[in-house]
Amino acid sequence: MKIEIKSDGVWYHGSNMLFSELRTNSTITQWKELAEAFSHRPTALGYDDDGVISHNGAEKGYLYIIDEPIDFQNDICPHPRTTMDENAEFLTKRPLKVKMICEL
Repeated sequence: MKIEIKSDGVWYHGSNMLFSELRTNSTITQWKELAEAFSHRPTALGYDDDGVISHNGAEKGYLYIIDEPIDFQNDICPHPRTTMDENAEFLTKRPLKVKMICEL
């Protein structure tokens, strides 16, 4: 599956915890549904060629957006140990402000 990164796109983080700042080395993505799935803390997650996600997570989750500009060159890097397609997930290089946008 091809995942396009938009320089002006929204970045998401899914978690089962409440906070206002995302720690360094946290995972972010522009794929909203992936962040939603990760918010439920699955031990197994996969997706098909059409982007339909399946997972076994059952915890209550929260969906966040990054609430400040992202410098693609300095603030994030591709996740080095991902098993997903290119551009699916990135790691933060510094703490980032976030805004919770919904409970899941």
